[in-house]
Amino acid sequence: MIRQQIWRKCLLAVLIAGILLVNPSYVLAAPIELSLTDSIALALQNNPIIKTTEDDKMISNWAIAEAKAKFGPSLTYSHKVTRTGLPQYSLEKYFSGTSLANIEFGGEYTSFGNSISVSVPLYTGGNLEGQLDQAKKKFQVADLEVKKNKQQLKLDTTTAYFNVLEALNQLQVNQESLTNLMEHLNSVQAQYEEGVVNKSDVLRSEVEVINARQDVMGAQNKYNLAMVSLKNVMSLPLTSEIKLKDDLIYQKYTFTVDDCVTYALNHRPDIIQVQAKIDIAKSGVKVAKSDNLPQVSFKGTNNWADDNFPGAKQDYWMVSLTASINLFDSGLTKAKVKGAESSLDKERHGVEQIRETAVLEVSQAYLNLKVAEERIGTSKAAVDKAQEAFRINEVCYKEGVGRNLDVIDAQLALVKAKTNYNQALYDYNSSKAKLDKAMGID
Repeated sequence: MIRQQIWRKCLLAVLIAGILLVNPSYVLAAPIELSLTDSIALALQNNPIIKTTEDDKMISNWAIAEAKAKFGPSLTYSHKVTRTGLPQYSLEKYFSGTSLANIEFGGEYTSFGNSISVSVPLYTGGNLEGQLDQAKKKFQVADLEVKKNKQQLKLDTTTAYFNVLEALNQLQVNQESLTNLMEHLNSVQAQYEEGVVNKSDVLRSEVEVINARQDVMGAQNKYNLAMVSLKNVMSLPLTSEIKLKDDLIYQKYTFTVDDCVTYALNHRPDIIQVQAKIDIAKSGVKVAKSDNLPQVSFKGTNNWADDNFPGAKQDYWMVSLTASINLFDSGLTKAKVKGAESSLDKERHGVEQIRETAVLEVSQAYLNLKVAEERIGTSKAAVDKAQEAFRINEVCYKEGVGRNLDVIDAQLALVKAKTNYNQALYDYNSSKAKLDKAMGID
């Protein structure tokens, strides 16, 4: 009998192993452990906006190649087939009585022609040079746009990551509070059964336990929502299991606000972008003014023509050096120049505004960082004091020399102190992330 049971268990184990081998989806996947760096890397890898801006950067790179190609020679081949119908006429009335009287002209004819030409721009008044400068600066703008979007995505991911950590810490605080209140309720009920305390202490303690359970449920929901947001910013399936490796910590920030502002003015992508746009506008003025300057080009052509396909018997060549200048275009060039100069003025006016915005964002993030830093120290001290106060009141109540209300108040004060400490840690770390973004740190 025992041997049969052993065989049945072995057979069951083999069957389960076979099912898992055939269908691995039955195996519970282990949670994905992610650090903050891992999360940012996943977000950068999966985010469609980053991919779109990378495509724009590639388009700008090919625009540079296109602008460069305009400086070189261009070779063109053409083949032409011509069918003509000429009116027929005879030389008889002009040369009557001669042998030419029977010769007729006209009718339908087919001719074939081939042409190969090479042309090289020698001087364009700065038009091609301006287009190339614009293409290079537009590539720089596109590259900075990629960097700017990556920095924003880094901030979004970091904030979402910290939101999960803050929600998790708060959940742990509420769970600890519920545990403390349940233990206190057990103590109250024991003393009530001994006749030491009255029924009101029991009822009040039961109410606090119920309230603590609701706080736990609210904290759990907040944690779930924060986790969904983090998965969304990383473009991960909402059903995936994630475990965070990092935690909210405090590391002293040693740079001054002047250091941060100076770095931002030299490294923020939007500030460098506006300078590149100014250069683009300057090149636009150069291109517009080129229409008033001479245009010089060289062209060489060789042609073949024949009545029989492919038309390659008779040939002749031609070379030409062409110089042209615009004498009058009804004010078209002037309008282009004025428009380009207005675009240049517009970009120049935007520089100061962007710099002021950068200084404001850096200053705000820095001040929030320093305030949160001060709150960390004071709230940590408050947690230590609140824990000691709760312990003393709990001991006093068990010894019969304290009040139930004092224990409950001490527990509420402990929850508030820990909540303030967690909030200060979150504010400090999130302000640090915003400061990095405001400074333009990759």
